[in-house]
Amino acid sequence: MKKIISPFLALCLGLLISGFATGTAQAASSHEDLQDRIDAAKVVLDEIMNTPDRSIPLNILKQATCVAVIPSLKKAAFVVGAEYGQGVVTCRTGHGWSGPVFIRLGGGSFGFQIGGQATDLILVAVNDHGFQDLLKSKFKIGGDAAASAGPVGRNSQAATDWKMSAELLTYSRSKGLFAGIDLNGASVSQNEDDTTIYYGQAFGFRTILKGDVPVPAGATTFVRTVAHAFVNAKVNN
Repeated sequence: MKKIISPFLALCLGLLISGFATGTAQAASSHEDLQDRIDAAKVVLDEIMNTPDRSIPLNILKQATCVAVIPSLKKAAFVVGAEYGQGVVTCRTGHGWSGPVFIRLGGGSFGFQIGGQATDLILVAVNDHGFQDLLKSKFKIGGDAAASAGPVGRNSQAATDWKMSAELLTYSRSKGLFAGIDLNGASVSQNEDDTTIYYGQAFGFRTILKGDVPVPAGATTFVRTVAHAFVNAKVNN
C-alpha cells in the first residue's frame, strides 16, 4: 500500500509545484497587468476600510510603517495544498507614503483536501523591524519575521501582545469576511522584474520604499488610499 500511495503523493506534489512554477516563470507581466494589480489593491483597501466594524483598528493604522496588499491570493488543493499570490507594498516615509513595489507570496501545506478559493490578503508592518523585513529579497513569515493574526474593528482596543512581539500583522478577506489570519510558513519575496517593468528602469526596493523615487502617476490613487487611512487614524484615534 505504501508503495502505491507514496509515488501518488509525490506525483501530485510534483505536478502542483510544477504548475505554480510554470505559471510564475511564464508570467511576464505587462505594464497594464501591473496597473490592474495596483488598482485591485486599492479596491481591496477601499472596501475593507469602508466597513468600520470589521476593518483594521485605528491604533494599528496609526503606527503602521508599511502596508502590503495581495488581491485574490490563489489557493488550490488536491491532496497537497499550495498558495500563490502577487501584490504591492508601500511604506511610510518622512514626506508621505512611498511608491509601490511588487512582491510575491507563496506557501504550501500537506493534507487530504480538495477544493480551491481566492482570498485577499493584507500585511501591515507595525514597527521598523517589519519595515526592514520588507526590504529583504525574501523572508519567511513566522520564521524570519514575527507575525500575528491581526485584530479587526475600527475602534477595537487591540490586545497588546502584538506590540511586544509582532513585526507583521496579517489579515485575509474571503467571501466578504475580513479577519486576522495565520500566515506562518508562507514566504514573501521581491518581484524585481515587475517593479522594473512598472517604473521603466531598475530601482532597488530600498530606494523606492524609502521614498527616494517619485510615485508613478498610475499608483497615486492607491498610495492616497493608504495615506487617507493613516491620516484618519491619526485624527480619530
